[in-house]
Amino acid sequence: MTELHALAEAIGLVRNWWDVAGKPQTVSDEALGAIATALGYPADSAEAIARSLAQIEDERTRPPALLVADAGKPIPLPLSLARADLVAEDGASQILRIEGGYLPPIAEPGYYRLIIGAHEVAIAVAPARCHGLEADRRVWGPSVQIPSLRGREPQPFGHFGHLDDAVKQFAERGADVVMINPVHALFPGHGIGFSPYSPSSRLFLNGAMGDPALVGLPPLPPGEDGGSLIDWESALPTRLAELRKAFNALPPAFRSRVVGDSLAGGAALRRHAIFDALDVRFRARGLDGWRTWPAPFHDPNGAAVRQFAAENPDEITFHLFVQWLAHESLAAIQGHAKAAGMAVGLLADLAVGVHAGGSDSWNLRDHLLDGLTIGAPPDPLGPLGQNWMLTTFSPRGLRESGYAPWIDTLRSTLSRAGGLRIDHAFGLSRLWVMPEGRSSSDGAYLVYPFHDLTRLAALESHRAKALIVAEDLGTKPGGFAEAIDATGMLGMRVLWFERALDHGFIGPQDYPPDSVAMTGTHDTATVAGWWAGRDLDWADQLGRLPADSNREREDERRAWDRGLLWATFGGSEPRPAPEETTPVVEAALRHIGRSHSRIALAPLEDILALEEQPNLPGTINEHPNWRRRMEAPLEELLAQPDTAQRINTLAAARKEPPAGW
Repeated sequence: MTELHALAEAIGLVRNWWDVAGKPQTVSDEALGAIATALGYPADSAEAIARSLAQIEDERTRPPALLVADAGKPIPLPLSLARADLVAEDGASQILRIEGGYLPPIAEPGYYRLIIGAHEVAIAVAPARCHGLEADRRVWGPSVQIPSLRGREPQPFGHFGHLDDAVKQFAERGADVVMINPVHALFPGHGIGFSPYSPSSRLFLNGAMGDPALVGLPPLPPGEDGGSLIDWESALPTRLAELRKAFNALPPAFRSRVVGDSLAGGAALRRHAIFDALDVRFRARGLDGWRTWPAPFHDPNGAAVRQFAAENPDEITFHLFVQWLAHESLAAIQGHAKAAGMAVGLLADLAVGVHAGGSDSWNLRDHLLDGLTIGAPPDPLGPLGQNWMLTTFSPRGLRESGYAPWIDTLRSTLSRAGGLRIDHAFGLSRLWVMPEGRSSSDGAYLVYPFHDLTRLAALESHRAKALIVAEDLGTKPGGFAEAIDATGMLGMRVLWFERALDHGFIGPQDYPPDSVAMTGTHDTATVAGWWAGRDLDWADQLGRLPADSNREREDERRAWDRGLLWATFGGSEPRPAPEETTPVVEAALRHIGRSHSRIALAPLEDILALEEQPNLPGTINEHPNWRRRMEAPLEELLAQPDTAQRINTLAAARKEPPAGW
């Protein structure tokens, strides 16, 4: 092993790995060196590598900023003394004896301070499993792209008011959960960067979604309802202007409430408001993200930023109002869901990363990857590999901060939802990283502190009494599935990927109980679209068919797969023709409804039997990603006889004993 390879192993870079086809791959030394350097361990010479190895050894000898432990199990300590004072969050303390370098088990999950002589160690004690549903509870619901919704009053895109109506409509029909797209903060009023999976911050919310009517303020004015696609470039600047008018018209009592609640939100919320105020100012000059701002504004704590904040108090208060409005709107919806009897209510979505020029990157610079972006090696959803042009937490930054950014992110989401879906949950174990501006082929897997991250997720789930769903589609890292199962996270079982060894589809009895069964996701073809071959139309049109195939061959393969799927559904009728999608959609809903999975989710697109999917992975402008809208208000759509029948099919299947029992 060379010194470079030893360095890569020490910092968690995986040199040898297997691709989705099971073929061994090796990361080049040039890529390893570039990534190691970006991680803060210079590797451009033998001397630099030696210094980096010494640095890693020094880091290993330091006590952890947060020691993560298991409830009810002895806790190994980095400091060996005879006794310690354990202080709980409520201030209660007790003396514990340390034997053989181990602290006696702590039964109650929570956060503690351990005082050992002159040393203090922070400890997180995690429960064995995440919070879950009642053992015999089998629930169902839709997954909803909020901007796609329409209401009776014309609006250019769906907002939290429309989501509130969707929750009401589905609660009346017996649903217990509504999964939503990420609602993280985007760049305010920026009509280009509208992907919910490329946020400015995961700690704060997309203010454009807030609905004044949900908090007792005058509703947003009617706007252009638009056609079948959202014109984000016009809609988001307009919405920001409307929110300014709402802010300027605030009654004094409301303004005082906003200011008071914002102070309770702490310094992080104020820094985010300052970032948004700066972004609005500099974006007007054509500057995209903080890295393009004048250098004095790169430091959130610098003199230029402090002066800007002092000179623009009303602008910063406005952005605090936008966050307050979004938070209160979403909290109200979750309250309405629970009041309507929903077991879960909102199932939120946590994006895998953030924009490298956004608020989190600006505010949490020491805790995030710098000079690296994340993505994926080639897989079925992205045959050429993907560079998502996002950043996220760095393993080193997480450990040195006592996992504070991860804990804060979990808390901020779970404070206004009944559950959380972690997008690309493999990132808790490893992430594909590459030097900024380079292609996916120049990347490598970077290992993360998986055991600590999952235990902290279980602890925050326990404290919030909320579910955790792990999006685990694709090639799983070794041991990932077993660890997720042990922690009580619900895995995702999407119809299209649940194939049997004979390449058919598994039956509903084969779906594991601790999972979420789904007919599809925002990234997959709808049932109607798959059956009709609409996804093949797009692949053919965009030149994305497999390199060793053609349209005729893919049509033949799809015809064969239609037969396998219809046989799995147990259809007694002859197999429908490709254009006969209605009976197939209903059969798919019954299929996941009869599954053993504790939760069955169907995208709203499948409930409505639509052919187009919200997003086509690997495309930006070639496909209208995140722009599609429903053709009418949801109440009207759900009242249509065919749609009502599909909902009844799914709901009734959930009430039956699981298939095979």
